[in-house]
Amino acid sequence: MPELRAILHLDLDAFFCAVEILLDPGLKGKPLVVGGASENRGVVAAASYPAREYGIHSAMPMIEARRRCKDLVIRGSSFKTYRMYSKIVMGILRNASPVIQQVSVDEAYLDLTEQIGEWWDATEVARQLQLRISRDVGLSLSVGVATNKMLAKIASDFDKPHGLTVVSPGEEQRFLDPLSVKKIPGIGPKMTERLAKYGVYRIEQLRQLSRDLLQKRHGKYGEAMYNWARGIDDRPVHEDHEAKSVSTERTFSSDIRDSEELLGILQNLSVKVAQQLDKDQRAGNTVTIKIRYKDFSTYTRQHSGVEAIWEGEDIYEIARKLFIRNWVPGAPLRLLGVGVSHFTERKGQLRLKL
Repeated sequence: MPELRAILHLDLDAFFCAVEILLDPGLKGKPLVVGGASENRGVVAAASYPAREYGIHSAMPMIEARRRCKDLVIRGSSFKTYRMYSKIVMGILRNASPVIQQVSVDEAYLDLTEQIGEWWDATEVARQLQLRISRDVGLSLSVGVATNKMLAKIASDFDKPHGLTVVSPGEEQRFLDPLSVKKIPGIGPKMTERLAKYGVYRIEQLRQLSRDLLQKRHGKYGEAMYNWARGIDDRPVHEDHEAKSVSTERTFSSDIRDSEELLGILQNLSVKVAQQLDKDQRAGNTVTIKIRYKDFSTYTRQHSGVEAIWEGEDIYEIARKLFIRNWVPGAPLRLLGVGVSHFTERKGQLRLKL
């Protein structure tokens, strides 16, 4: 068994759009978006690569996308169809390794450590998965191969679409150093701006900062960044499991598809969870949302941070971002839920960032 872990991150390229092209091959090569068509409230859920050449991206208002590209083709979301294709792809991945963590409808991690003889065998597995999914399903897949989850995820986004990027053992720092700090999962726009204020733009520059300095400026988050800049990530690949948690959910008497109404419900649920946490004098490191669609398909998505969280405003901030990233705009829901888990001690006014 190899001493080093062999981790794959697999990401289906422009997944919603790719499925729409499978259903209608005449859309191939056209600037295509999936999402709500309403001029006032419609939002882009996914954009094809030709559409991205116009600067169109997910979460952009549809009216802005139309302004940028007069020939834009818009398709409404077909979530049941996307889910069907996702199940097919995930089934193929599970045949490659029993150690799989699906993190969204179009991406997953595989741990091949115990399935291969030599570390480099993981690259051939990645190639074969790309070939099979392209040949048998008709979808394009980008893959990152590395020694941990963080590096594999960065690598999968390195050469899209249909890229295969391998970060060899011992080459981690050479791969990371030239990249922008925002390439690191966990470093968002706000932290990127904060780092830029003291001249840190690339991962190499972040790596040159001492652990003490980063901890002084950013607390536990600074220690996490110290490790990230060095390619250190010990998180295991595993199916998502809920630990002991405080959670609440609401089943609707009739399905709801209005985004503002759903976000209002999500906020109320976040406040209820915060009230229970306050009663128990607890805080947690993980926020989870639960989404159930009209067809009863149910999904949980979570985000874990390095700082404790317990206030309703902070819980809602994370829950809202998880919801926006994972809900198909306009798809009717019959249930929403919010939870906080992985309890820890309350220390000051700490916030969990996504």
